Amino acid sequence: MAVPLTPVGCPVSAGAAAFDPFGDGYQQNPAAYLRWSRAQEPVFWSPLLGYWVVTRHASIRAIFRDPHTFSPSIALEKITPTSAEATAALAGYGFALNRTLVNEDEPAHMPRRRALMAPFSPDALQAHEPLVRRLANEAVDRFIDSGRADLVEQMLWEVPLTVALHFLGVPEEDMPTLRRYSIAHTVNTWGRPKPDEQLAVAHAVGHFWQYAGRVLDKMRTDPAIRNGPGWMPYSIRQQARQPDVVTDSYLHSMMMAIIVAAHETTAHASANAMKQLLSQPQVWRQLCEDPALIPNAVDECLRHDGSVAAWRRLATSDVVIDGVSIAAGSKLLIVTASGNHDPRRFEDPDALDIRRDNATDHLTFGHGAHQCLGRELARMEMQVFIQTFARRLPHLRLSEQPFSYVPNTSFRGPEHLWVEWDPALNPERRDSLLRGAQTPLRIGEPLRRAAMRPVVVDRITEIADGVRSLRLVAPPGQTLPRWTAGGHIDVEFDVDAAAGLSIGTRPSRSYSLCGDPDGEPDAYPIAVLHEPEGRGGSRWLHETLRVGDRLDIRGPRNHFRLDEQAPALLLIAGGIGITPIISMALRAKTLGMSYALHYCGRSRRAMAFVDALKAAHGSQMKLHVADEGTRADLPALLAQMRSAEPGTHVYACGPPRMLQALAAVASDVGWPADAVHTEHFVSTLTELDPSLEHAFEVELADTGRTVQVAADQTLLSALRNAGLAILSDCEEGLCGSCEVSVLQGEVDHRDQVLTTAERATGSKLMSCCSRARGGRLVLGL
Repeated sequence: MAVPLTPVGCPVSAGAAAFDPFGDGYQQNPAAYLRWSRAQEPVFWSPLLGYWVVTRHASIRAIFRDPHTFSPSIALEKITPTSAEATAALAGYGFALNRTLVNEDEPAHMPRRRALMAPFSPDALQAHEPLVRRLANEAVDRFIDSGRADLVEQMLWEVPLTVALHFLGVPEEDMPTLRRYSIAHTVNTWGRPKPDEQLAVAHAVGHFWQYAGRVLDKMRTDPAIRNGPGWMPYSIRQQARQPDVVTDSYLHSMMMAIIVAAHETTAHASANAMKQLLSQPQVWRQLCEDPALIPNAVDECLRHDGSVAAWRRLATSDVVIDGVSIAAGSKLLIVTASGNHDPRRFEDPDALDIRRDNATDHLTFGHGAHQCLGRELARMEMQVFIQTFARRLPHLRLSEQPFSYVPNTSFRGPEHLWVEWDPALNPERRDSLLRGAQTPLRIGEPLRRAAMRPVVVDRITEIADGVRSLRLVAPPGQTLPRWTAGGHIDVEFDVDAAAGLSIGTRPSRSYSLCGDPDGEPDAYPIAVLHEPEGRGGSRWLHETLRVGDRLDIRGPRNHFRLDEQAPALLLIAGGIGITPIISMALRAKTLGMSYALHYCGRSRRAMAFVDALKAAHGSQMKLHVADEGTRADLPALLAQMRSAEPGTHVYACGPPRMLQALAAVASDVGWPADAVHTEHFVSTLTELDPSLEHAFEVELADTGRTVQVAADQTLLSALRNAGLAILSDCEEGLCGSCEVSVLQGEVDHRDQVLTTAERATGSKLMSCCSRARGGRLVLGL
């Protein structure tokens, strides 16, 4: 049999040729189904679809960020061509779905988005919370004493549909019909209906179209509805103010599209979330015991198994993605479910980690200018559902059952979700007040600091002058996610006025994980240098902490990731900078990579882990001790390695002077910039000199708001003053926690996190220290 070819004439790989998004493998778990692609072929041609498939997080996010090069115009195009008979049937209903917020290009898209987005703000959505809680409790009331229920059939489909209709401001009486229509619309657009099914689907979509038109006409003509609450009445009023922006055809198309968008994706996401949480009883128990974890758990569920598996884009010009040349006019299937499991972005990505501190980096809501408008409504509903189950049915368990999904490329959720419990154990049989109890709800992204990870100090060892190592483990009954070489955690600690910080504050500091990620995955080892004149963190860890104490941490995260495909490694450490290099050297040894380790310090007494490193690496490790007269010759090291192992990647961590010297040498010898990776543990970016800075403004793309940043003010400070909850830790450009996406404008990068290649893309910045080169930036906030 002939091997299929890509559009540029190259043979299609076996994995690409076998790719079938309508098959059971993709439907059950698209992320696992595409694991091979993320690792080996992140962009591939699918002969079955006639699309290029993109699977890695960074590339998908870059595509979302650039709607000019990657047009959303095909997002609602039928992925399976409609038969002539079905096309004629749709025409008979006058079906004429126009552009919507989902598939509209600029410059039309953003003015409409801004005109119609006010009802989606957190303040506006607060008014819908009581309704969601009432509907959720009423649904549970109907089955709480039965001991068994299908959560999809008996709650998680109906309640989001009712909420969606109330949000839109449309009647509820056609709910059963709407359910059938919305499924038909999904299959018609993203599915692969068989020829004998297409006609029935077309009739259902046609009825859906006509129904949406009738409801819209009623809203326009009935003053009580037109002037009442709801997104559609609001849109009709906006049409009167901006008729050129909000047109008749646009409203009809949005009327149909938003019912599906507001209802079906939330219903599927809620069912997926409960399936995941109940599949791991230990995780479910933690949520029931600590409801404060629910907001972060919602985003982790959206990342781990979201309801939106993929979107589509059209390349408007020739472009290269992950080294693959793609011609203008090519169609792309960007599989967000795969990007959400990319180990380059998420540590231990296949684990459901409700304390994951970057869970909100998921792509389920999209990214950039076309990010889902209804994301905060979905988050709010999912929080209420999980809270309700955790409070009223904490003993819920998943029934043994097969899971089935409506076959399509993009939207997924189980058609049924059977659960069971012992009604005799229902908590409200003992305490009737639980029925009406409520947990305070936050509408918006979860605060990362609310999902701290508890650990216990298992062992403390003095390993060098002024250096102690700490072995941190999970509390009894809990586990820690796996970590990778180069990763770090952020430790929060208590201080008092004697430490130079205000009473009641809980600052954090970043520490590299410095053990063997393969040999000891269930513990987090760190090493801390005692710095009496520092900011208080190392003093507290050295002078106060004891074995058995509990700490709160965030992470693990990895901004210093080892390239395991590199042909060779040159690992260089200075002083306490050995900590991330330890895990890299051990990982390289495990993989059988070619590597050399050079460890520099002022005196042998102050150099941690020397004996353990010698035992592990033998002749592959060289010590350079200043007071013994053996300083590292960086030019000679790089020249020797480059001659012996072309393509070597350099990883270095140490004091600024050492890293500056390394950068200068690498530049002088022409070492590729992307092959030199450094991590700093000291920064000089703590203060701004207003006489050397200029003011600039930033536009927040999601709302169109403009924020002014003064010459003596950091971008982070300005964003916080504007009411945005931006996480930060070091505030010195070292840790990467305050990352913000950039949609337009030239960045003056001042961090010590991003690589040269990442800076060149201009797609993100660290808001604690970086600024605009010109007068304006547009941020993906």
